[in-house]
Amino acid sequence: MKTFLFILIVIASGAAAGIIHGSANLIFVEPSLDQAIGIENQHLFASGEEKDTPEFRAQYDDYRIWQKSGQVFAGGILGISMGSLFGIVFVLSRNSLPGKTDIKKALVLAGLMWLTIYFIPFLKYPANPPTVGDPETVVLRGILYLTFIALSGFGAVGFYKLSQKLKTKKFIAFIGYAAFIGIIFVAMPGNPDKINTPMDLVDHFRMVSAFTVSLYWLSLGIIFGSLWNHYKPHKEIPPSFN
Repeated sequence: MKTFLFILIVIASGAAAGIIHGSANLIFVEPSLDQAIGIENQHLFASGEEKDTPEFRAQYDDYRIWQKSGQVFAGGILGISMGSLFGIVFVLSRNSLPGKTDIKKALVLAGLMWLTIYFIPFLKYPANPPTVGDPETVVLRGILYLTFIALSGFGAVGFYKLSQKLKTKKFIAFIGYAAFIGIIFVAMPGNPDKINTPMDLVDHFRMVSAFTVSLYWLSLGIIFGSLWNHYKPHKEIPPSFN
């Protein structure tokens, strides 16, 4: 394994996919955030917690400009973090992944990781805009979401290892994983906060959030697989004889 080349591929593919994700968020998600925060501001004005003054508007606009300006950069950083995990899992599972090329193998792994650590948890705890949620339950909601991700991810790894041992009866492991997910889906509590925001805005936010995250995993699989397929860091450098 050419370690340095592996690290470069992980950083390049993670950053590129993350930048794509951040750019997509800027285009598709931010308008929904603007609407949601606008509703939240109206609630603040109505309750008397804040006053609708030019100073408040100016501070709010500056804050949102600052947030949006860092969207792409933050996407790149988060992309590298998740890409590092993806790269490690790819190295460990490459020989057992289906597909004749590394691009196909990377896409299969990206699909599996998207399913187990994003989509399945998303079904239980879907993304919500800022207006949904009590600030006092932020920690609880974060713990619930991360716990579900951990259970789904580690469960997938465990049942995958089981499938390797079963050989001709691999379907038993898939059924076992589905049953395991069903149990934790029912056992874990739901979102503790009520949704008071218009559901059309919430549904649109969830839809575009799911789209941009899915775009990240697709981009990561294609870019990582293409770089791996081209540079082949898994191949050892043959000794030279002088």
